[in-house]
Amino acid sequence: MRLRFSSGGLAQAARVRRRTVRLRLTLLYSALFLLSAIVLLTITNVLVRNATKHSTIVVNSTPPGVTLPARVSSRATTASAGTVPQGALSGQPIAGSADLKARLEQQYRDEMRQLLDYSELALAGMAVISIVLGWWLAGRVLRPLRVMTSSVKEISATNLGARLALDGPDDELKDLGQTFNGLLERLKNSFDSQRRFIANASHELRTPLARQRTIAQVALADPNATEQSLRTAHERVLASGAQQERLIEALLTLARGEAELERPQIIDLSLIADSVLLHPPPHFDPQCLSVVSSIRPALLSGDPALIERLVSNLVDNAIRHNLPDGHIQVTTEQQRGRAIVAVSNTGPLVPPSEVNRLFQPFQQMSPERTTSKDGVGLGLSIVSAIAATHGATLDATAQPEGGLRVEVTFPPPTDNVPHRPPVNADPDSPPPAGPA
Repeated sequence: MRLRFSSGGLAQAARVRRRTVRLRLTLLYSALFLLSAIVLLTITNVLVRNATKHSTIVVNSTPPGVTLPARVSSRATTASAGTVPQGALSGQPIAGSADLKARLEQQYRDEMRQLLDYSELALAGMAVISIVLGWWLAGRVLRPLRVMTSSVKEISATNLGARLALDGPDDELKDLGQTFNGLLERLKNSFDSQRRFIANASHELRTPLARQRTIAQVALADPNATEQSLRTAHERVLASGAQQERLIEALLTLARGEAELERPQIIDLSLIADSVLLHPPPHFDPQCLSVVSSIRPALLSGDPALIERLVSNLVDNAIRHNLPDGHIQVTTEQQRGRAIVAVSNTGPLVPPSEVNRLFQPFQQMSPERTTSKDGVGLGLSIVSAIAATHGATLDATAQPEGGLRVEVTFPPPTDNVPHRPPVNADPDSPPPAGPA
């Protein structure tokens, strides 16, 4: 004897065994409804018993020829009026008062038992009705969830532009759908940003590799190559390799800046700013640019190396995109417990609509990618990533007279974080790594 199980049967059996939300809601609704019915019927039975418990029927033993009054309590009139023989109500003499009283009491017990039976039948019927109504009501409540579930199953990484069709009242389920639509929008923007980043990074890495290959091929194909020409070709290859190293280091810093902080420390932003200003980048010319600083203590919790890279990139950007005889201004301060660093510079006019684009990877004022040897176009994007990782607010403003002002506001330092001096806080320590 062989037992065969079809895939459809197994799936159906799994659905039967699965305690769905609709089944749980049905059981909950039915249980609450039955509990209310039990309480109501119990109260009704108790009230009826208490109302008739103290009712008395007084039968006077009178001589023959004297009428027998039947006195029934007002609370039991409707239940007992029909039990009194007609002769007593008409004033006719009756006999056997003890037998009458026994019959009335037996009828009272029968009525109470019948009331209890009717209550049990009504409770059984309400149990069935409550299950049916609970199942229907749970289905009505969960219908928007089923619609959202079927829509979500059709959404993948290739069609993140799809959205949930939301209708009905403005309730918690609609809020859930709107929240999910917002999540899809953020995911779509993140996927699009990653695709652009990968495309730009691939272009930037391919360019120096192609340059190296071209230099090497030209040097090898030259039949009259000399020691000096080969040395020059090797120097150009090394310069191209150095550019690749800067790009890879910037990409790693960007990836680290977008990751979650593992071991934040309490650091002083003013010490980091002093260290950066004491060791400016190699392309800084003090004869062409002046530096104005207002450095005040400002505590924050974060990664010292990342915070140093943030300040270094802001200063490098202010130096790189400046005018002859211009200046840069660096400020650190603490306001309402929040550490603030602000860097502004003179420079060319920046359209306000282009400010946000400058914080995207490989973006400059011109639409072309950055391929110059002086930078790789990741400086401000690294600043944005590090600020986001630390929960800081980044505010960039194009100045009317030209140049850019970037202000980063960090949240108040958290408790239970080790307090350590930042890297390169000693003026005699080595200068920080060059900005991207």
